[in-house]
Amino acid sequence: MSLPPANKIKILIVEDDVYMQLILKQFLSHVYETEVCVNGMDALTSIQNGNIPDLIISDLNISKLNGLELISQLQASDFFKTIPVIIVSGEDSSEKRIMCLNSGADDYIVKPFNPAELEARVRVILRRINR
Repeated sequence: MSLPPANKIKILIVEDDVYMQLILKQFLSHVYETEVCVNGMDALTSIQNGNIPDLIISDLNISKLNGLELISQLQASDFFKTIPVIIVSGEDSSEKRIMCLNSGADDYIVKPFNPAELEARVRVILRRINR
């Protein structure tokens, strides 16, 4: 197995639904290096162990540390608070979107979504942070 180029952008997918994991990984891995964690605690542990992604795509309703709690933990750290986060959720309420965005999420996209739209949103955020 060959290693990805050192400059390849890393995306951490935090998703407990296997089908959604496959869709996201399959769609994004042709351009980005991807890692999947099944819950927020595994994601936080991975980041704290030095696997620092350029961007995180996280489901809102995951176990052991939901999307909002993950954002809160990242925001509390001087090292990790600049990692952009896109929340994906089946909840299509303005209240949830506003809560996530005010908590530090960079974007919020409702499931089901067009993977091409998600990739476009990823590119916008990466362009904004010069990656």
